Amino acid sequence: MNTVSLRFHRLSILTALLFFVLAAVWMFIPEKALAGWGVGFNDAVGLVSRRAAAMYAGIGVMFWLVRNAPQSAGRYALVSGFVTACLIIACLGIYELASGHANAGILIAVCIEIILSVAFIAVSRIKQ
Repeated sequence: MNTVSLRFHRLSILTALLFFVLAAVWMFIPEKALAGWGVGFNDAVGLVSRRAAAMYAGIGVMFWLVRNAPQSAGRYALVSGFVTACLIIACLGIYELASGHANAGILIAVCIEIILSVAFIAVSRIKQ
């Protein structure tokens, strides 16, 4: 396994594990995550949280399954879509903070989203 694949391999595993944890949190204890952002919990928010948990689990599975894949158009598409989603979500987090819908606790999520985006961009730009 070359250096690029090793970096992508480890980053994919880390991302998969992170998203499996996020799926569990948003499925079973979303009120804890929301409290960290200063956002209240109700039945409607719970419904959306549990549905988002399924998406997190799916993203985790995708990164787990692609962890050993060589550079390819498919891997590039997965990374591009993930980076796009993370950067949009990070911007939305900053907007929610600025508009008073969330507190500074949301910046932890924003930082993780930006770090993951930068890491995947860096790994994807290295030529084999």
